[in-house]
Amino acid sequence: MENMAEEELPPQEEEAQVRVPTPAPDSAPVPAPAADSALDSAPTPDSAPAPALAPAPAPALSPSLASVPEEAESKRHISIQRRLADLEKLAFVTKGDVGPASSLNSENLGTENSHTCPLCPKEKFRACSSQKLRRHLQNLHWKISVEFEGYRMCICHLACRPVKPTIVGEQISSKLGAHYHCIICSATITRRTDMLGHVKRHVTKGETKSRYIAASTAKSSNEILKEADTDIQVCPNYSIPQKTDSYFNPKMKLNRQIIFCTLAALTEERKPLECLDAFGATGIMGLQWAKHLGNAVKVTINDLNENSVTLIQKNCHLNKLKVVVDSEEKEEGDTLEEDGTLGDIQVTRMDANVLMHLRSFDFIHLDPFGTSVNYLDSAFRNVRNLGIVSVTSTDTSSLYAKAQHVARRHYGCNIVRTEYYKELAARIVVAAVARAAARCNKGIEVLFAVALEHFVLVVVRVLRGPTSADETAKKIQYLIHCQWCEERIFQKDGNMVEENPYRQLPCNCHGSMPGKTAIELGPLWSSSLFNTGFLKRMLFESLHHGLDDIQPLIKTLIFESECTPQSQCSVHTPSNLNKQGKRKSSEMIINTAKKQKTDASAAHPPFYYNIHRHSIKGMNMPKLKKFLCCLSQAGFRVSRTHFDPMGIRTDAPLMQFKSILLKYSTPTYTGGQSESPMQLASEDTVADRVEMSVNDKAEASGCRRW
Repeated sequence: MENMAEEELPPQEEEAQVRVPTPAPDSAPVPAPAADSALDSAPTPDSAPAPALAPAPAPALSPSLASVPEEAESKRHISIQRRLADLEKLAFVTKGDVGPASSLNSENLGTENSHTCPLCPKEKFRACSSQKLRRHLQNLHWKISVEFEGYRMCICHLACRPVKPTIVGEQISSKLGAHYHCIICSATITRRTDMLGHVKRHVTKGETKSRYIAASTAKSSNEILKEADTDIQVCPNYSIPQKTDSYFNPKMKLNRQIIFCTLAALTEERKPLECLDAFGATGIMGLQWAKHLGNAVKVTINDLNENSVTLIQKNCHLNKLKVVVDSEEKEEGDTLEEDGTLGDIQVTRMDANVLMHLRSFDFIHLDPFGTSVNYLDSAFRNVRNLGIVSVTSTDTSSLYAKAQHVARRHYGCNIVRTEYYKELAARIVVAAVARAAARCNKGIEVLFAVALEHFVLVVVRVLRGPTSADETAKKIQYLIHCQWCEERIFQKDGNMVEENPYRQLPCNCHGSMPGKTAIELGPLWSSSLFNTGFLKRMLFESLHHGLDDIQPLIKTLIFESECTPQSQCSVHTPSNLNKQGKRKSSEMIINTAKKQKTDASAAHPPFYYNIHRHSIKGMNMPKLKKFLCCLSQAGFRVSRTHFDPMGIRTDAPLMQFKSILLKYSTPTYTGGQSESPMQLASEDTVADRVEMSVNDKAEASGCRRW
């Protein structure tokens, strides 16, 4: 694909086999041959002004492109050609043979020996001789082209790609940008390196069938997808966020389901709720809320893009939901009401910050493309008391310490890559949310925080009042992290300068290792990340609505919040409750919320240890379930974590964690000999020595991990 070698110019005595209309003089026009005919034998008249080109064998197509019908293949852009000879022939096409792309240059065809470039506007490249035009096509367009399946995607300078005008003084200048046309999809890419990566992603996904349609032809019909009994129309390039107005990601299905369970659990406290999906795109999330929760919610779907708003309205009608725009129902909604509409949805086209400043909501969901810190202040400005704000952040490169300067810029946080980097990312986002709430004289209670795949989801409950804001601000602290043993501890409260901050760490790496061994991370959220009572209500809602995909994750979060092994955790999930029982349980929940305002949950230990990271060299570590039982029998709280499949959340110090891991590990190679009492005694002595050192260290420092 990157073979950009220049092709030799063919001799002028022989005819060329081209894939575009054959040129002819004005006096004797010849009809254009069929497009993409690989063996076109129709000769060019002798009086043609175009120089003849030598035939070149066309490269074989892969089965994917060979199966493309000729009608679709003929609609490729003129910058996509097989050979340099085909590109040169475009300069001698008469007016109207190629289409609107060549009509830009048709005015300069008056002279017989002057020709214009078919891929450049007349302002950029004036008519010149055929020899100069060949050098221009070869050195500018063909030399930096991108090859794919025997075709060359040459660089194009026509007005195919819309460019934003720039204001220079009092004049507005619109500069045309060079770009490539993808042979597989309808994308236009400006840089060659980006085009190479774009084609490579197509090949990785197995998309090698050309489905390009020129801009002059009619757009293809939108595809209809279904998720959770909700139908939505999506654009042809719905999975490419840079090339479509309404981005739809099927991999975020788990994210949408867990947010739906959150809203369903909130509707049991009070109803109706005014809910906002600030970045609607296709509107799939707001449609699911309105369709499954009915009159319990009043949904508002917002998007700044006009095409996205139009698509959201179509999807509302597709699901028999009335659309309210500017407090006036559309006529289509009235006609659908007779067929049995389910509810109404208000669709707005505004900036998300402006909308959240103007109106108050009980539930706000923020899911921008990237970081969400630019919308937190607006979200907490008018959110109602005991309302919920959910934030989805997809800027994992900065949150996972791959771009530390971006994390410092967006979140004001110092971060490094650790074994618990996913929970560290969740605590960074919660700290940013807490600071935004405190600036609006509001506090937060974290209901849950999830870091899965390529996103971090944080859901918090809003508590109004300066007292709650002060209590929330106190839970933002710095973390001391040892870079040798991965031990970590939050700094003690207080404004006094610590003489030796290393004393706070339970490990003794600073005394045994030369130099500075620890680093200060943060500021981070130092309190609990889960609310057990709310998670159990979410599990009940997932059973009630039949969301089987999300139930294992919610159960894992409940076990993690209680920091109890799965066998000892009691999760009450009534599956066969009648309506009366459900009404009684909802009344009980409402009364509890009025009295306590929040669901009390036992504080779980912060962070977790990866069992592979701390395994002993030359020893086989025990099975994960067995090791959890061993830690529990030793008197420590222990559970698994959704952040890491091999992670263990426990309140045991790292030295004690390693001593128990060493005690129940077995040597990898025994050499055919059984373990002698001397070896067993030595292992017990090492474990006892480690345990004694941990106890002495804890007594001397008098600090805890929380």
